[in-house]
Amino acid sequence: MIKAVVVHEVGGPGVMHIEEVEMPKPGPGEALVRNHAIGLNFIDTYFRSGAYAPPHLPFIPGNEGAGEVIEIGKGVKEVKVGDRVAYLSHLGGYAEACAVKASRLIKLPKAISYETGAAMVLKGLTAQYLLRRTHRVKKGDTILVHAAAGGVGLILCQWGKALGADVIGTAGSPEKAKLAKKAGARHVILYREENFAEAVKKITKGKLCDVVYDGIGKDTFPASLDCLRPLGLLASFGAASGQIENFNLGILAQKGSLYITRPTLNTYAAKDEDLHKMARDLIRVVADGKVKIPYVTRPLADIVAVHEALESRATTGATVLIP
Repeated sequence: MIKAVVVHEVGGPGVMHIEEVEMPKPGPGEALVRNHAIGLNFIDTYFRSGAYAPPHLPFIPGNEGAGEVIEIGKGVKEVKVGDRVAYLSHLGGYAEACAVKASRLIKLPKAISYETGAAMVLKGLTAQYLLRRTHRVKKGDTILVHAAAGGVGLILCQWGKALGADVIGTAGSPEKAKLAKKAGARHVILYREENFAEAVKKITKGKLCDVVYDGIGKDTFPASLDCLRPLGLLASFGAASGQIENFNLGILAQKGSLYITRPTLNTYAAKDEDLHKMARDLIRVVADGKVKIPYVTRPLADIVAVHEALESRATTGATVLIP
């Protein structure tokens, strides 16, 4: 038996309970991973609340983790027992162990701890596709990062600066602004105190941004469009404040033939070869020290309080759960 977080009905953080469940068995093509660290992500709240439909009830939430392979199923050649690995986009992570498709496991070099692995994979690969594929950031680009002190935001700031971009961030408090600046944002706008679109115009002297990376959603739309130069791109990759509602496409023409996309990591990393290519890119910039993964650790037993803090935007960086 192992301990796991189990959700019997969707709802608020209180629907999560620590229970004993059977140790999973790896099926054909799967590996059993003993979790040493578990990643916390906003998508976890979507499944818990029912915003994203879980595949069944009850279910174990959690989409990211890192640990040691302790058993392999039939036909597995990608990993072996004892390998240090990380995984993502696999429900069932909030547990002491889980069975994962072996071809999706990412091998961790010894230089990267389990805690860093659990903190970086989902958020880091999100930053990777946003910066290298959704809009391929190059030297001289101006980018706007909403929630710049969040888990994805801090990685976007660091990696964007390393690529030669001029990074502008938004944050909800002076403390969060300091973190974003330390991560590489040249300017940070306190969105609760000033109109961020007007501030972007002043900072850029009217030239505006090449791309806006927005994981907030409803609260930052459509003002984010006013931060873009003609032909600029809004990458709306999350909806922490709620989903963007229907809007008139003509607005994009009026504001300069703008582009808008709602990308997801699942699409960009759907093919195993793409996932591993992206992971190599991420591991390289982390191992080189260009991107540091800030995180705090909390016991898995604190999961209700951890979700409450995440949804109230009281967190910065990543939170790693220790089973």
